[in-house]
Amino acid sequence: MAESSRPARNDGRTRAPAGATPAVPAWLVPRPRLTDRLARGVLGPLTVIVGPVGAGKTALALEWAHTRRLPGPLAWVTCDGRAEQSGVFWPRVIGALREAGVELSEAPTSEAEPLLVAALAAGLRKHGEPVVLVLDDFQPTPGSPIAEGVSSLLRHLPGVLRLVVLARRDPPLHLHRGRLTSEVSELRTGDLAFDDRETAALLAQHGIDVPKQTVSALRRRTDGWAAGLRLAAMSMEKRDDPERFVAQFAGDDEAVASYLVEEVLDQQPDGMRRLLLTTSVLDHVNAELAVELSGEDAGRHFADLVRENSFLQPVGQGWYRCHQMFADVLRMCLRHEKPGLVAPLHRRAAAWLGEHGLLADAVRHLLAAGDWDRAARLIVDRLAIGQVLGLTRLRLPAELTRQLPEQLPTEHPESALLAAAVARVREDDQLTSRYLDLSERLLADLTAGDDRTARCRVAHCVIRMEQLRSRDPQAAHAAAADAESALSCLPQAALAQHPEILALTLAIRGSGELRAGGLKAAEASLTGGLKAAGAAGNGMLRRDCLVELALIEALRGRFRGADELAAQAAQPPLPAWTVAQRPQASLHLVRAWVELARGEPGRARHELTLTRAVLGALPDVFLSEVESLLAGLATALERGGSTPAPIGDVVAASRLPRTVLRAVLPACVSLLDSARHRVALSAVPRQATARPALVLVGVPPAPAGRLSARERDVLDRLAQMMTTEEIAEDLYLSVNTVKTHLKSVYRKLAVTRRSAAVRRARELQLL
Repeated sequence: MAESSRPARNDGRTRAPAGATPAVPAWLVPRPRLTDRLARGVLGPLTVIVGPVGAGKTALALEWAHTRRLPGPLAWVTCDGRAEQSGVFWPRVIGALREAGVELSEAPTSEAEPLLVAALAAGLRKHGEPVVLVLDDFQPTPGSPIAEGVSSLLRHLPGVLRLVVLARRDPPLHLHRGRLTSEVSELRTGDLAFDDRETAALLAQHGIDVPKQTVSALRRRTDGWAAGLRLAAMSMEKRDDPERFVAQFAGDDEAVASYLVEEVLDQQPDGMRRLLLTTSVLDHVNAELAVELSGEDAGRHFADLVRENSFLQPVGQGWYRCHQMFADVLRMCLRHEKPGLVAPLHRRAAAWLGEHGLLADAVRHLLAAGDWDRAARLIVDRLAIGQVLGLTRLRLPAELTRQLPEQLPTEHPESALLAAAVARVREDDQLTSRYLDLSERLLADLTAGDDRTARCRVAHCVIRMEQLRSRDPQAAHAAAADAESALSCLPQAALAQHPEILALTLAIRGSGELRAGGLKAAEASLTGGLKAAGAAGNGMLRRDCLVELALIEALRGRFRGADELAAQAAQPPLPAWTVAQRPQASLHLVRAWVELARGEPGRARHELTLTRAVLGALPDVFLSEVESLLAGLATALERGGSTPAPIGDVVAASRLPRTVLRAVLPACVSLLDSARHRVALSAVPRQATARPALVLVGVPPAPAGRLSARERDVLDRLAQMMTTEEIAEDLYLSVNTVKTHLKSVYRKLAVTRRSAAVRRARELQLL
């Protein structure tokens, strides 16, 4: 048998008699999900099983041969891999077919190979019925007589020859042509990987019983590689703590390393071996990057490497990923053989990756090289400090926030800025401030106004804004102003790639403008921040912008819009609040406004209680003033609006900006008007409800029949305090049409204002 999932204990191999299918080994793990695919595949002309050494190719084919119904007699040939000779191969094939019961006439001598292949094809065609031929460890050179002869058999024996090839690389049998005509079935490295159930069955053969999560961890560490799992199980038999062993198991395990070095690495020519070792520092590799690390000479072997080595798996667009355990072995060998080459390889990889826009990978390699200063300069130069702080959907490597150099380089401000960002992620405000101060001193030595200085200034402002926005809104607003000044020195194309910076800046600016009373300016800034936060994938900033916009709508008396925005802010996928934050107080204030508009002062007071709880931990003068205003309004509503001007005193005592008070006052008056009429209606005896208008106000009612159905629709929405635009959108009408209906309603009810129209309609029981 050429190769199986159980590693050989010596170099000798036991060959079954020609044509005889080898026996099923006792240690075989049943894999019905794959034998099912193999059974379907042999209904076609060619089935290919390609995988690295130890992937379990032979074991799978044996299980299928012994447990499934075959379409015809089975001939099994164990080849000699790359050393196969025509004079040996064809006699083996003919002998195997005869052993399987296929009658063949005497073939010409091997010196006339085309004639031999033609005679073999004629004999199989004469047999008439399907014949299954398994070629185990079939690795002829492309274009060789063996490869061309087998291809000829496939081409001239459709419906008769069912060929199954087991190989470590794609066999040279014109697979692309077969794929186009759906005449090739393929099982590859990913298909051959063990799943959790199969891994548990393999461990059980060795008497090992571990929890499911341990089984999954072992399967992930080995990439489901059969030989790796078997070697791990053999080692676990000797351990008292198998779970701890799994946590530490990797490609540098002695048994795994010895197996892969002997079976794979030592079999490679010098150029290929060098290419494997130098590219082992990479998680993903393509041809250009391989040349960058290994040089032109070794890089020429890349095409051969990906064609002949099944441990390299394609991941798309010309990139390949090395099997995890093989990569571990290669890295171990590189460290042992060329320890001084590891850090330079990481730096060269980082330079190439950085130039090609793969920032996270470049930073990972610089950290692996221990080059914090260069990683910091790259991050700041690419305006990627937001990725460190978690402001974007894209994140830089997690190991970046887990390590801070004991001795920080003091020559460049970028190192101090990155250290400040990492400290901020760790929520160490004292250390963040210390590194920000250090970077400020180092920035003073740079040339004012140049590109590098502007990028450092932007990074400094972003860290300050992120640090201050939750604890000091005024200081955060000042940082946002500094950020806008620094951003003006950078090209727009660079800024367009980093919407998280704009999102944070606009969100903080809009919040400051709101507190200064600039509702219109705040609305514009927050809307821009909302859009930028969506582009950056920052759910927290989107949520905070929505809440502040909802508060602006509530202050303007647009309670329906405020309610909708608040609902959006509280719904997934936007993040929920896990700790008290200032926007949470704004959300409770919006909800309190909405509850007052619904005539529910009790519920509004509950929201105000929640607001005070947040503001107790995070004081905010503006929000506290809004809360006081709402508390006074709730008191007035609970009295039913019976006092002459209860809200006037509350508004007069408020320290909110004048522009905000001017926007709020009409909404407060409207709410009080609604409350008065609810109280008045509740006081009317039931028997008097037939003529409510006469009892309440002594004014003859307008006949209800004079209002059209559409006018009633508009009146209903008027009572819900919807704006003209909102009514138009809700009724699918133009704004001008709604205005026309409103004029008609005013005329028929003998009123001139919205609040009066709603009041008169309630008196007439039209609502």
